[in-house]
Amino acid sequence: MNKSFYSQYASFLDHFILEALHEDIQDGDFSSLASFSKKTEGKLVLKLKESAIIAGVDLAEKIYFQYDNSIRLSIYAEDGVLARAGDTVFSVEGSVQSLLATERLVLNCMQRMSGIATLTHSLVQKVAHTPCKLLDTRKTTPNFRYPEKWAVLIGGGENHRMGLFDMIMLKDNHVDFCGGIEPTLNKAFKYLNDNSLQIPVIVETRSLKEVKECLSFPQLHRILLDNMSIELLQEAVALVDGKIPTEASGNITEKNLVAIAETGVNYASLGALTHSAQNIDMSLVTV
Repeated sequence: MNKSFYSQYASFLDHFILEALHEDIQDGDFSSLASFSKKTEGKLVLKLKESAIIAGVDLAEKIYFQYDNSIRLSIYAEDGVLARAGDTVFSVEGSVQSLLATERLVLNCMQRMSGIATLTHSLVQKVAHTPCKLLDTRKTTPNFRYPEKWAVLIGGGENHRMGLFDMIMLKDNHVDFCGGIEPTLNKAFKYLNDNSLQIPVIVETRSLKEVKECLSFPQLHRILLDNMSIELLQEAVALVDGKIPTEASGNITEKNLVAIAETGVNYASLGALTHSAQNIDMSLVTV
């Protein structure tokens, strides 16, 4: 899973690494340049200070090798593994200048990604007794979306659309500007046909009337049930009766997630997976 995510989005992730390194280093890490020769070698280990689902090891490897392909990495905890406080995730050896130049970027990525993976894993476990799958959203950190969505996968969630370019997602404003569900969907499918595009279509609904209108479009990828009460979600799921996958969204929290999943919806999308995850405390230390 992790390797395939990188393969699919390698150009975006490699560009992120390049820009992030430039942001931090620019003309040089003068602290290390002043302290060590290029030939000085050393070793660091990544230690956890709290328990977490590890995420970002594969990305850390890409960061190290893109900056200095002579760096040697030994991995002890793969992405997706539950590690405990005090555990060593990996050790890294090579030029001290290179190790210190990349230190903060590696830590920033792994702390953030491990926080997202840990939160995602916790919430996935809460609804494991239901068929409901958890989705992320576009509520991500600008220019860090790909690592954040990668972390959601590592934690056991699933990715929603990556951006505006890979799915037609018709929300309330689209529906209102077009004059209703039916004209909105007619325009969307005509646009796809006219432009020979094959991308999924999701539409947001706010009432049972709108849900019912969607049933005339069996080619829909999903019906999004937005900000509905538990009772209304149950009615909507019964109305759809498995004909089209359903997704609950809007103000979903840890407190109401289980009740929402138990309505029978196929998916629940949570912006909290990325925007509310707490970073995991870890450090790179000398040995």
